[in-house]
Amino acid sequence: MRQTKNLKNQNKCSKLSKSEINTLFMRLRALNPNPSTELNYHNHFTLLVAVALSAQATDKSVNKATEPLFKFINKPQDILDLGEEKLATYLSSINFYPTKTRNVMALSQRLLEVFDGKVPDNRKDLESLPGVGRKTANVVLSIAFCQATIAVDTHIFRVSNRTGLAPGATPLEVETCLEKAIPEEWLVDAHHWLILHGRYVCKARKPDCHKCAIVDICRYQDKVL
Repeated sequence: MRQTKNLKNQNKCSKLSKSEINTLFMRLRALNPNPSTELNYHNHFTLLVAVALSAQATDKSVNKATEPLFKFINKPQDILDLGEEKLATYLSSINFYPTKTRNVMALSQRLLEVFDGKVPDNRKDLESLPGVGRKTANVVLSIAFCQATIAVDTHIFRVSNRTGLAPGATPLEVETCLEKAIPEEWLVDAHHWLILHGRYVCKARKPDCHKCAIVDICRYQDKVL
């Protein structure tokens, strides 16, 4: 009886049925069987830096800035050896680069002092790093450590509310609902599929509903067909 009750409550917050949710992710998987981040990186540390830099910035702008930087940056000590002033010249094209430069310097220092230069594999320790909030921590946990976390950015927030998959007034509400609503088999890749869908199909100003693979499932009332 308890198991049946848990299954009924699994997607209680969602406007979609369990069958519709499974269909939604089956279709998104069919379009992109192996989704991944569009940020460039080559190890856990450079992933952490790239994700931290991507806050309120596009992946494209971050990749443009980090392409020359990551040619010789591999570990926290490399950042400290480079120094804040020179690091700022690499990051100057990114939104809020002065603050982000200081944060990258500080998180590198903390990684060395507290974590032996290694990126932590849990949210609490990740969020103890300067410039690392819940969203950044969730992205790192998902990509670097294959943990079933959902990082709710503007794209996921929009898609979750429009489709009815996980309505919520705040990113945390949407994240909590997504974790309840999405079956375990989809959780590891779910945030990639939803981000990419929001970035290229379910766009903020004018969604491309006419080429949407889940348009018949979506609860968005202002569909443009």
